Amino acid sequence: MPTLAKICGLTTPETLDAALRHGAACVGFVFFPPSPRHLSADRAEQLAARVPGHVRRVGVFVDPDDETVERAVANGRLDALQLHKTPPARAAAIRARTGREIWAAVAVKTRADLAAAPAFVGAADRILYDAKTPDGAALPGGMGLRFDWSLLDGVRHPLPWALSGGLDAANVGDAIARTGAPLVDVSSGVESAPGVKDVDKIAAFLKATQP
Repeated sequence: MPTLAKICGLTTPETLDAALRHGAACVGFVFFPPSPRHLSADRAEQLAARVPGHVRRVGVFVDPDDETVERAVANGRLDALQLHKTPPARAAAIRARTGREIWAAVAVKTRADLAAAPAFVGAADRILYDAKTPDGAALPGGMGLRFDWSLLDGVRHPLPWALSGGLDAANVGDAIARTGAPLVDVSSGVESAPGVKDVDKIAAFLKATQP
């Protein structure tokens, strides 16, 4: 099976089109005001309209309230919701309320952190293993940090899963070979500055995910 890719934190028509043109299976729209990738309602609506039906629109949230989720689902025409710092019970409630697929982010620094994943069985549809950010960091992801991929060696994943955290065109091939990730997720690794996507880096990353 080929590895699928999600380009996350897209904010402009040009970079979204680059992701679509070069084969992204999923595109990510961020709904978290502290992030430099945060989308307004109008911009989310504009971008969502450009995405063809075979590409999944994923909204990215940090422990959101119901109003934030509902507005984003409508404006972004979201197929899936990626939840950071959101407990399993809350993830389950959002899943029940919206009827959307849920991706639960599990922040990883040590092997013990992986123990959080099984709690999302029945509450989420996919686990996103992401690098744990430092205590007090303003953002839960998108900071270019990676974790030790060997921590996933021999892990029995409780749900379908994806790999995130510090990926770029130079290392994603190694990441896929090491972990067997069925889906990889990139944000800062295809940027020229925080929140500024680069069309050439998007193209290179997507090319590097293919054998």
